[in-house]
This record gives sequence, structure tokens and C-alpha cells, in this order.
Amino acid sequence: MSGDALVVGSIGDASRLLPILATDSASGDIVGLVFNGLLKYNERLEVVGDLAEAWQVSEDGLTLTFTLRPNLRWQDRVPLTAEDVRFTYQKLIDPAVLTPYSSGYELVEDVEALDERTVRIRYREPFAPALESWMMGVIPKHLLEGEDLNTTSFLRRPVGSGPFRFRRWKTGELIELAANPDYFEHRPHVDRYLTRIIPDQATLFLELLAGQIDLSGLTPLQYRRQTDTPRIRESYRKFRYPSFGFTYLGYNLTDVRFADARIRRAFDLALDKQALIDGVLFGLGSVATGPYPKESWAYDPSVQPPSADQEAAKRLLAEAGWIDGDGDGLLDQQGHPFRFTIMTNQGNEVRRQVAELIQRQLRLLGVDASIRIVEWSTFVHEFIDKRRFEVVLLGWNLSRDPDLYDLFHSSRTGPGQYNFVGYANPEVDRLLEEGRRTFDQPARQQIYHQVHRLLASDQPYTFLYVADALPIVHARFRNVRATPIGIMDNVIDWHVPLPEQRYKRMAP
Repeated sequence: MSGDALVVGSIGDASRLLPILATDSASGDIVGLVFNGLLKYNERLEVVGDLAEAWQVSEDGLTLTFTLRPNLRWQDRVPLTAEDVRFTYQKLIDPAVLTPYSSGYELVEDVEALDERTVRIRYREPFAPALESWMMGVIPKHLLEGEDLNTTSFLRRPVGSGPFRFRRWKTGELIELAANPDYFEHRPHVDRYLTRIIPDQATLFLELLAGQIDLSGLTPLQYRRQTDTPRIRESYRKFRYPSFGFTYLGYNLTDVRFADARIRRAFDLALDKQALIDGVLFGLGSVATGPYPKESWAYDPSVQPPSADQEAAKRLLAEAGWIDGDGDGLLDQQGHPFRFTIMTNQGNEVRRQVAELIQRQLRLLGVDASIRIVEWSTFVHEFIDKRRFEVVLLGWNLSRDPDLYDLFHSSRTGPGQYNFVGYANPEVDRLLEEGRRTFDQPARQQIYHQVHRLLASDQPYTFLYVADALPIVHARFRNVRATPIGIMDNVIDWHVPLPEQRYKRMAP
């Protein structure tokens, strides 16, 4: 049953193939196949063991004890032990390591390797997302001890414990993984996993039509109008389900214009989000009212999106001192027109079209927004990480736990961290901290409802929409299924019948 290769199309290249530094989706996709955490979610969103075969939570919630599976090994055959878990934690809290994930471990008092297979983790105070935090990929101490994790060559040649092993990376073109024959669950049935980097979605789609791509995400236009042909229906399977995340306009809040909440609220009023969904997404999405999609138990249904109202938006801008004083159709303040640049990433045709529609809607408001499109890795590391932007058009994929500490807590604005817009609200900080200390889900739900309402009011982002995920997979792959966490959770069980295999079998 084994053999063949899965060829995946991606518009963005990876940047750093280390779990604690993988901050973009392209890196995260690869890292998720090469490394394992102690725990993971199954297809029913239940927490189950990954590297850990069992775990216990003390009655007071302050101590977690994990028992690793027996005979775990890194892909270089070195045993994987509790010391590797302890080492991973030490690097997550090391201030010299530029990881955005450290906040999930700040309440840990101690991590002990009791023996080769037993890890005991003690917290100073209760931490509700604790189990999810230990889904972080464990990294190998024997290869990384003494290394500068920010610059190590390991970032481009990782060695993990996961179902696929790293083989090669041709920057901007290809990343190749191979099935790990010693994987503790079982060897993946597909021999190779190839990610082809094709920055332009139109070109990527042509490669799909030519049969050179097996798995990709479709644009709404492609899903609705360009894949409904006998050939595509025969050769591919399309899937559609709500993505667990949102697309947004993010403001650099150190800019005096966007530091004024009236400006951000005016933009929220001015933008017709349903028009974005109808015109660009072809109806394949829903309006976002804040950071939580409707599928999240933290979503507050009482928060409703405002109806698009250009006149109300103009009144707010006038209150903030922006008026069309010279009659040229542009709002001015002290002789300076309201003009800025929206940045987004190259290759994402949907975001480009959304940016253009937003540009037209803002022009009706009297605001001149230009658009700049930048290659993904450069965008992240030269502009996002260094806060060299005015407004960005981006999206977040969210974890299933509703903790938003890393995105919106005022302490998470450092280099490489996720609150790159610089949002700070003491009440939101307090609620995010309280949400982490509260285990009772109904009580946590009320906390995050308040967070939802405050963020909808403050508008550090203009929350635009929740797009549907639209993956397409070649029909020769069997056992592909859509679950609440997508289609990739059982990729090691995908297989291709021998008569349908297209690529040579890989030598053992």
C-alpha cells in the first residue's frame, strides 16, 4: 500500500523549520510533519497523547505529569527522552531565543525529568491552556544544546521525531520530506511529501490543472467557477469548511493617526464587509465580529457587525480632526491629506482583491490608501517583525483554546512577538490573565465574551471576515477526510493504490 508522493502547492516558502520559531503557516505546515508535541487534538477536538502515552493533572491543577511512549527515537536514531522535553521548555523561556510562544510557559515553576520517560511540570498558579501548550513540538537536546537557535543551521536542516523526515530545501522552489520508517504510530503510506513553492496563485492553479499539484487551497473563484469541469471532478476532490481564524486590517498603533480609536471605528463603519465576501469570496465566508469565529465556544453572539455607514464614519473622522477643507475629496488635518499604505503578501490573489476593494471603499470616505505587495518571507521579517508598516492585511489561524494572550496582551509587543500592532488595554490585559487562570469553562466563556466585546469596540484590527477553507486533493489519494481540524490530521493514513501511483517508490 505504500509508495507515491504527495505534491503540495504553496504560495509562500517556509522560513525557520524549528517549532518554537515557526511563526508563519508555511513553516508550521512542515514543522507539523517533522516534529511532535507531548499531546495533540484528534479529529473530534479531544486532547490525546502524541509523544506522551499518558498524563495526569493534579487536583489543584498545578502539576502535570507526562509519561512518554516507550522506545521513542529522533530521526537520527538517538533516543528521545524527558530531557528533550525539559530542554525544549528551557529554550521557550530563554530571553535570547526570539520565540513568540514564551508566554505559554511563564507560569511554569519547574520542569523535571524524573526518569527517561517521565516529565513533571509544576505551575506557580493555575494555567487553563496548559495541556494545549504542551502540543508544542519537542526539539532535540543532543543537536541543539549550545547552539544559537535564532541562527543555527538546524533551522534549514531539521531532525525531528515525526512521521516525515527532512530531505532537502531549495529556497523559493521546493521542500522535500520522506516517510519516517521508524515512526511510532506507523510509517506513512505515502513515500514523499513535496512542497512546491509557486508564489502566484494563478500559476499554481495552472499547475494543478496540468496534474502537477496534488494538494492545494483554491481561491473562491477557482472553487465556484473554474473547477466544475468533468476532468477536475474526475481527478480531484474538493472540500469546504469554515476556517478557524479570521482576516483583518491591522494598524500600527504607534502611528498617531491609528492610535486614535475614532479613526479605527470609522474604518469599521465605512467598510462593507459583506461586499468583500460577496464580491471576492463569492459568498464562501462570513463577516467577522471580532477574534472568535462562530465555531469557537468563546464567540459572543451579542456582538453584531455594524452596517456599512459612510456618513457615520465621516462624522467620527471629523471629530478626530479629519475634514475635507479644500474640497478635493480627500480628508485633511493641518494641511496633510489622510494617506497611507496597506501592505499584504505576494501570491495571495484574494488578499490583493480585498485590498483593492477596501481601497475603493476608503476613497469614497476621503481616505487615500495605496497598496504594496511584498514577498512573504520579506514581509514577515523585514516589515512585520520590525514594525515597518502603517496598515497590514493579514489573517490568523487560531488555536482551539480561546486564549489570545499572545495576540493582544500589552506585554507581547517585542521582536518576533505576535502583538506587532502594539495594542494595549489594561482591562483586556486583566481579562486575558484571568482567562488563563480559570479552569471552569462557563466562567472562562464569560471572560472571553468580554474580551470579544472590548476588541470589537477598540478595533485594534478591523475584523473583516472568516473565510471558508477550500482545499482540493487529487482523487488517487484514499482515506482523505474532512474533520473539525481540517483534512491533514490523518495524512499518514493516506494511500494510493499501486496501479494509480504516479511517482517511483522510494528506496528504503
